[in-house]
Amino acid sequence: MLLTKPPPSPSAAAVERAPGARRAAGLAGAVLFLLAAVALSLAVGAKPLSLGEAWDGLFHGDSAAYTIVHEMRLPRTVLGLLAGIALGLAGAVMQAMTRNPLADPGLLGINAGAAAAVVSAISFLGVTSFTGFVWFAFAGAGAVAVLLYAVGGGRGATPARLALAGSALNAALFSYVSAVQLLDTASLDRMRFWTVGSLAAAQNYTIVRVAPFVVVGLVAALLLARPLNAMAMGDDAARSLGADPGRARVVAIVTVTLLCGAATAACGPVIFVGLTVPHLVRALTGPDLRWLLPYCAVLSPALMLAADVIGRVVVRPSELQVGIVMVVAGGPVFLYFVRRPGSRAVSG
Repeated sequence: MLLTKPPPSPSAAAVERAPGARRAAGLAGAVLFLLAAVALSLAVGAKPLSLGEAWDGLFHGDSAAYTIVHEMRLPRTVLGLLAGIALGLAGAVMQAMTRNPLADPGLLGINAGAAAAVVSAISFLGVTSFTGFVWFAFAGAGAVAVLLYAVGGGRGATPARLALAGSALNAALFSYVSAVQLLDTASLDRMRFWTVGSLAAAQNYTIVRVAPFVVVGLVAALLLARPLNAMAMGDDAARSLGADPGRARVVAIVTVTLLCGAATAACGPVIFVGLTVPHLVRALTGPDLRWLLPYCAVLSPALMLAADVIGRVVVRPSELQVGIVMVVAGGPVFLYFVRRPGSRAVSG
């Protein structure tokens, strides 16, 4: 009888590398999806351009499409990238910090707090520039984040209590925003598109001013991956692993405030980006934030740009603002997550 050796079993290191390789390949695919969304954002609009025309307009000053691309489409696309990154990372950090799978900056009132502060600054203080009211957006977002944490029960907060407290704050703040706008018609005229969430008014100076805050928030969110991973097992387990839960929560609140304040000041309150993307990503990466956060930083702006492109073509020659498209698309997703039994569970 001919004896043969059994094939060597894969080493433990190789088995451990396999999921990482799949996640890396998935992240590369997400980057390609983002590039496709960017290309469509540059090409689609009131005057449609082919991808070749958009490319020429982007890199050649003598192209007929240069003015359209650089003055209208490019600022709008870059702002969509920045706002998408900010909202997606803010949602993922909030879900991990509160262990609430339904946490979202829009649903829990963070964006509404920023919007209320900005509306107050514009209507009562006469602030009209982004440089002026961005600080009000940060103050409003931060105040609501702290208030939500306190009202929701602090360290004893449960997903249900946070969701109820956030819904109440969200409704109250947006009622205030609507009341201020109805009493001040000039404010209403200036902000009727901003309050539903829009990229249409993107300008280069807005991008220059909002980009540093988003970059700082991005770095802070990525650095929070390990301590938030440890906190998923409870504060005692986190301390035994060398994490400081108290400091991590403070940094997380500051990070969410930076990201939500910058995004809301630049393009208005947009909801459901921070809820939808982390859930979809979690199905691909699992709860490990070292992978989940980079995925969110890529797929959230892709979703934001895709929603903006849909809004440009669905009601031509006019357009729907990106905030309206996200409400229409995100509402059913939110209802699905609410009705799913796992939504009550603690989420990493």
